[in-house]
Amino acid sequence: MKRKTETSELIFRIISYTLLTIFAVSCLYPFVFAISAAISGAHEVDYNQIVLLPKSVQFDAFRNMFSNNMFWNAYTNTFFLTIFGTIWAMLYSILGAYALSKKRLLFRKALNFFLVFTMWFSAGIVPQYLNYLATKTVFNSVGIMDDKWLVVIAMGMQAMNIVLLRNAFEEVPSEIEEAAIVDGATEFQVLTTVYIPMSRSTIATVALFFAISRWNGYFWARQMISNGYEKPLQVFIRELLEQYQDPEFINGWNEVYSADSIIYALIVCSIVPILIIYPFIQKYFAKGVNEGGVKS
Repeated sequence: MKRKTETSELIFRIISYTLLTIFAVSCLYPFVFAISAAISGAHEVDYNQIVLLPKSVQFDAFRNMFSNNMFWNAYTNTFFLTIFGTIWAMLYSILGAYALSKKRLLFRKALNFFLVFTMWFSAGIVPQYLNYLATKTVFNSVGIMDDKWLVVIAMGMQAMNIVLLRNAFEEVPSEIEEAAIVDGATEFQVLTTVYIPMSRSTIATVALFFAISRWNGYFWARQMISNGYEKPLQVFIRELLEQYQDPEFINGWNEVYSADSIIYALIVCSIVPILIIYPFIQKYFAKGVNEGGVKS
């Protein structure tokens, strides 16, 4: 019996490790291909000769991109939307989750129901777009002409993340809160000195969710930001791709690198910041989802 158990365990490990390796390679391959296409020659890229490793290596595509002021402007806008969008979303998500975690809150069950209801049913794109237009009109009436702030404020609500934070706050022992109140702590001090430190794994995980969402945000940024100097990197990449697909542009292209290499170089640069940040937050990810997703 023991030998059969050891054999089945060995088979299970071989299969699981093999599947995990295949999955990891399939996730890594697009990124390696993008790097290879970005630094390969025009002929190799245009005629689909790149499979994994680069050919006729050149770095002119990156030099062209780095010398483009619009690229750096779009990169700065993306950092603006990501940093301030994440801060704004975390601010009122934490405050909302803290309030909804309190059993003494009036109409708590109804408020929680309405929050979860938005996860099941949504009004749709058209009502949301009209709502954003109305918000933009209000912003313009008070002198706020920067559309980036509209995206930051209007896109801050995500019910799922508030639910994760609420569940994490509900797991904090009430005895610790009562001890803090006896010591004279205010409601704000209880939140900042008890709940936030004890839920930092969930908070880090939710912050990562918000940051990735803001960094990759494309649709509403393109719809709501009309000024070309305020558009983020994702919109810049899409508009550049549309320009490079123009037959007249392609026929007039005469460079040692392909027009597609510029797009791949942009994609690589757009991924790098997330790759740098993710390893520092990864250790909180599994713990944070378990804290916020499981309710005892």
